[in-house]
Amino acid sequence: MPRLSGVLSFVLTILLVPAAGLAPAADAQGLHPHAAVASTVSSSAGAVLEERVIGHSVLGRPIRAWHLGDPASPVKAVFIGAMHGDEAQPSRILQNLRDGRTIMGADVWVVPFMNPDGVHRHTRRNAHGVDLNRNFPVHWIRQGGSFYSGPRPASEPETQAMMAFLAEIRPAYVVSFHQPLFGVDTSFSKTRALGRRLSRYLRLPRKRFNCNNGCHGTMTQWFNQTLPGAAITVEYAHHLTFRQKYRTGPRGLLRSVGATR
Repeated sequence: MPRLSGVLSFVLTILLVPAAGLAPAADAQGLHPHAAVASTVSSSAGAVLEERVIGHSVLGRPIRAWHLGDPASPVKAVFIGAMHGDEAQPSRILQNLRDGRTIMGADVWVVPFMNPDGVHRHTRRNAHGVDLNRNFPVHWIRQGGSFYSGPRPASEPETQAMMAFLAEIRPAYVVSFHQPLFGVDTSFSKTRALGRRLSRYLRLPRKRFNCNNGCHGTMTQWFNQTLPGAAITVEYAHHLTFRQKYRTGPRGLLRSVGATR
């Protein structure tokens, strides 16, 4: 009997103690801001040159940027994901750039999760209920509902962090990823060539989006009127395919700015 009791104790221990390395489903998919932090350990030997916290969200979550590619390149590009927290699937493309091989031909920064509070809650807006893509200080107007633009232009810490970061980096290209309108927005871009390349290499149509209630206070409007580079919005569908996340997305994005692995 004592021997049987010992065996039962061993079996119960195996069943009740979780295996090391298991993580919640969101982390395993890489679509959670904290999962991105953990994976930098394995990626640091590849594409990553530097990890930086460019600011913090309303609830104090870090907004992280990863520096990739060739710092000596005259071509600088910034890729931004999850400005709207419920549009985080394209962030997998940016994470794959970060976690892959060395990038050549461009100086690249990726910010997979601009709105970490929204990603955590799976909501469009930040923790103040503000649509960050209506909060930038160009063509800002008072808007409510799902597009609440905040009490004033650039009122939100996430907006302020991104403005300061882009003003410091001064990239030639900024690509902001959203869902689900499926296309490359040509409405506010300062260069048609960038839109054509993104459309070709990401295999998305070129479109002019009307933002439902009009486009006011967007990041691309602010950047294109304030800084010398060109900013553009890329919209994927409701769900990205495996190929979009792991092949055409990362490869096409690099090719669009003249880079490769």
